[in-house]
Amino acid sequence: MIKILFFASYREALGQSEFTLAVEQAPVNLATLKQLLIGQHGQAWRQVLESKNLVQAINQTVSDNNQLVNDGDEVAFFPPVTGG
Repeated sequence: MIKILFFASYREALGQSEFTLAVEQAPVNLATLKQLLIGQHGQAWRQVLESKNLVQAINQTVSDNNQLVNDGDEVAFFPPVTGG
């Protein structure tokens, strides 16, 4: 199972903060995982997961679309953050 988390405006747009997903072909890269989610959940998910400002992390490490996601990993999607 892969734990998927959404934060801030993405959580609000999708109406949920987390869920788990079983992926039979794990490991998959992050781009493939996002396409699976879009295929299962539709347009609102497409808007979030294809957002040009999307930040994505695997196990709390910011990752690109080529990074592999394994069974037991945590994937988080969030908008850019600023400090001050």
